[in-house]
Parts: sequence; C-alpha cells; structure tokens
Amino acid sequence: MSIGPTDAGLYQLHGALGSPYSMKMRALMRYRRLPFIWVQDHDARTRLFAQVKAPVIPLLRFPDGAVANDSTLLTRELEALYPGRGVLPDDPAQAFLAFLIEDFADEWLTKAMFGYRWLFEPDQQQMSAWLMYDAMPGVGAAAQGAMAAQFRDRQVGRMPLVGCTAANFALIEASTRRVLAALERHTPDGLFLFGSRPSEAEFALYGQLLQLATDPTPAAILRSDYPLALRWLSHIDDLSGVDGEWGAAGALVAELLPVIGEVYLPFLAANAAAVEQGAADMRFEAMGHRFAQPPFRYQAKCLHALQAAWAALAPDDAARVRPQLAESGCLPFLETRA
Repeated sequence: MSIGPTDAGLYQLHGALGSPYSMKMRALMRYRRLPFIWVQDHDARTRLFAQVKAPVIPLLRFPDGAVANDSTLLTRELEALYPGRGVLPDDPAQAFLAFLIEDFADEWLTKAMFGYRWLFEPDQQQMSAWLMYDAMPGVGAAAQGAMAAQFRDRQVGRMPLVGCTAANFALIEASTRRVLAALERHTPDGLFLFGSRPSEAEFALYGQLLQLATDPTPAAILRSDYPLALRWLSHIDDLSGVDGEWGAAGALVAELLPVIGEVYLPFLAANAAAVEQGAADMRFEAMGHRFAQPPFRYQAKCLHALQAAWAALAPDDAARVRPQLAESGCLPFLETRA
C-alpha cells in the first residue's frame, strides 16, 4: 500500500478484525477523533514489520512516517501527542486502576479469546477460515482453505505454550464469566468505569471480548447468558460522539478488582517467580482450579510495571485506593516485588 496525496496528516492503523489489540486501538482512535485510515493489507503490514522490533499487530504508521506497535505503548504515545479526549483519568489513583484493568484484559482475558477460538472444533473451523478470508482477499476459496488448515494446525499446536489447554480452561472460563456477569449487572447504570467517559480499560476489555462475540461457541454464550454485555461491545466500538467527564470508580470497577486479585495477580506472581527460578513451568490455583503453563518473561515485566506504577503514586493518591486494593486482594502483589 502506498500513501496517496489525500493521506497527508493521516495515521494508518494496520490491523485485522480477528486481532483483539487491533480492534482495541481502532475503537480508541475513533473515540479520540484522531484522523486515521484502517488498513487490512497483509503485504503492506509485512513491509512495515521491518521497522519494529516484534512483528505483531496492530501497527500504527504516524503521519511523519514513523511506525510503532504494542497497543499499551501506542495509547501512551498518543496521549502525550494529543491530550484532548484522553483515555487516562486525570486522577492518578483512578489512572492506576484503569492501567491495572487494562493489563488484566490484555494479558489474562486474551487467554479466553485464544482458548475459545482454538479448543473447540466449530470455532477452529470457522475462525481459521474467516481469518484467512480476511488475510488473503481475492486468492480464491481453495487457496484460502489450504492456508486456513495450516494456520489452524499451527494455532492449535501453540495452545500448551500459552496456557490455553483443556485442563486450564476451567479457570479461564470461570474468570471470564465473572467479568461478563459484572458487565451485565452494571453497564445498565452507565457504560464506563470512571465517570461518563471511557478510559483505556474499557477499550482493552472491548478488544478481547469482541472476539468472544464473534467466535461461535462464546458468541452463543454471550447471547444466552450476557446479552447486555454483548450489546455493550457495540457501544464501545465507536464512541466518537461521546463527551463526558471523569468520575469516581463505580460498581463495575469494584467487581473487576476481586477477579484481578484472585486470579490475575497471583498468575503474574507465580509466573515471575518461575522466570526468576528458571523453572520449566509456572503453577498456581485460583477459584478452585489449577493452572500451569511455561513461564513468560514478558508477563514478568508486566508485574514489575504494575508494581512500579503503584510505587510511583504520591502517598495521598495511593491512600485513596489502598483500601479497595487491599479488600480485593490486589495490594500484596503490588507492594511485594516479585
């Protein structure tokens, strides 16, 4: 893809409909009213990979030609460039909670997306076909089908590596249902977590859960058990017309934090310990379920980033959310460096 004369001043967001992080950034940029075009050109994306460290999407090409990826880092870079309609709450304590929930969605709820997509036969078949339909337009059904079979085999083979095994899925599903139930209960009272405007947390939740609304098995669950959570996703998709104010963390935050304290932060702590010890596997238990997978250095960095962000809060700011973090079980993991 080449940049035409009408593209001057526009961002190019290179992503895919089946990528939760791509959809997260697309919704975020829509809300922020940033001028961008949405690009699903596989060849253009491949060429841009040479300009970044890790070949992952979404890729954001800036108007000056610079290219970057990693949705969390992109969010912060755009925040620095364009402070208006930002997604980081003005209150540092609320901004920390938004970051914590965003990280939980990016690093834990993605296991639900991956598990539902590649554990079950109907989802494997449909989504491998759809993803290759998206990635290889115009090559014909036979070529798309052949590539879909290869892609399906590769993704299914990666399941143990990322912890999305049948043995682990009970915890993944139980924790995801807790999140969906919280959205079902509380979004009728307001769409957002911190007042009447969205934070980075809503977009991270949206990116992962939108994939559940697309894949056949979880989509049926959402329609049956969490119809309002399903509808919430449609609202977050395009918030360009929303103007609101920051406010105190609401009941939805109060329900999400215990899931993070019971499941996500113990997972990060066990992973960080396994990385430090050079162990072959990390293991922990939560919600009555066991979980094991090979450790990941990146997720050890996630825990350290959360701990650093907590430590960086001014004492008065930390004091305002400390009771909530303590009650939810989050605080010990944030104050103890793994």
